[in-house]
Amino acid sequence: MRNSIKTVIALSLAALSTTAAFADPVADRADGIARGWAQVHYRMPAAQRLDAMTRLKAQADALAQAAPNRAEVLAWDGIVTSSLAGLRGGIGGLSLAKESRTMLERASKLDTGPAGAMAHTSLGALYYQVPGWPIGFGSKDKARSELLAGLMLTPRDIDANYFWGDFLFAQGQYAEAAKALRTALAAPPRPGRETADAGRRGDVQQLLAKVNAKLGA
Repeated sequence: MRNSIKTVIALSLAALSTTAAFADPVADRADGIARGWAQVHYRMPAAQRLDAMTRLKAQADALAQAAPNRAEVLAWDGIVTSSLAGLRGGIGGLSLAKESRTMLERASKLDTGPAGAMAHTSLGALYYQVPGWPIGFGSKDKARSELLAGLMLTPRDIDANYFWGDFLFAQGQYAEAAKALRTALAAPPRPGRETADAGRRGDVQQLLAKVNAKLGA
């Protein structure tokens, strides 16, 4: 009996040790920033979003400084910074958009998986939402290229398909936009990102209604 108890304890300690070895505090903090972004973007009253996103950017910047070669960290820092740019607007917003572009470009070069895809998609969104020259760096050609790069890496992702559909809608390509948005609605759920998924599905449904109106559906 005593030997059996010792064996169980030893196995338990080994399991704990293995779990600790695989723990990734950087990934955990990046996930926390992702959840924080979803809460601010989709759940928080509009009047509170600017201050909350500013605080979240400080956290994202600190993590990026601590882990400058982690694609998911840089991607989320870029996304938070881009969202803050939209909330601020004006010259300050454009400066933040440029900062976001730099981080997203770095992230896209570090990873060819989901984090890299997220960076490409977010870059594409920046390029078609930011004004073009001489005010900003917006470019339809670069937007298309980056959005397609994100889709190539994650063809069923809800964000990749939503932003591709949004871009196509802006170009008047309504049938293609509807196809992308229907793919977005059929995207598989992302564990731990339930708030973001619910909010994005709402975005997709609203845009699809506009697309269908253009198509006369």
